[in-house]
Amino acid sequence: MAVFQRIGDLIKANINDLLDKAEDPEKMIKQIILDMEKELANGTEVLGKAMASQKQMQKNLERSQAESAQWENKAKLALKAGNQDLAKQALAKKVNADKQAEEYRKLYDQATVQVTTVKAQVDALKLKLDEARTRQSTLIARSQMADAQKSMSKAIGNIDSSSAYSKFNKMEEKISAKEAEAEAFAEISGSSDLVNDPFKDLESASAVDAELARLMAEMNEDAE
Repeated sequence: MAVFQRIGDLIKANINDLLDKAEDPEKMIKQIILDMEKELANGTEVLGKAMASQKQMQKNLERSQAESAQWENKAKLALKAGNQDLAKQALAKKVNADKQAEEYRKLYDQATVQVTTVKAQVDALKLKLDEARTRQSTLIARSQMADAQKSMSKAIGNIDSSSAYSKFNKMEEKISAKEAEAEAFAEISGSSDLVNDPFKDLESASAVDAELARLMAEMNEDAE
């Protein structure tokens, strides 16, 4: 049946091949599942109609068989009553009932084959859909991980390591130069303060005077 052509394609489809061709694997996976769910719903509907047709043919067959049996019983009663003409009339209707029963049997057999085929296709699609749902989260996670890895690889590939480290070394040299300059200014600032500090001069003069007094006292003692 045409409605199951797509079901067969979906059952035979290799999801990994579809992912390789898809621009967005995550959307493709979700779309595949949606398509399979839609086809499963269509298939289930067709199966329901086929089963309904099968049951109707079975009822028609059973009714024709019962009618045939009734006319046969009436023919027997007519023969027992010695009325062959009436028996023939009953048997003629039995023959018609038998013909109808044969037609209904053929239709019932066809419906049975259809139900068996459709049910097998629906069951197969159910299994495939369950498998797809189970694999959905895993495949999406793998896709996201692959995207992250790809982006990271591109980012690393775009970095010129030699150039980057060269710039880094230059920056370090500039910082070292600034540090040395700051230290030099600190030293210059400190020595200037010492030269211009009047308190230092007083301390130095006091020390000289003390040494002079000591030396003069020692000389006086020697002169005595």
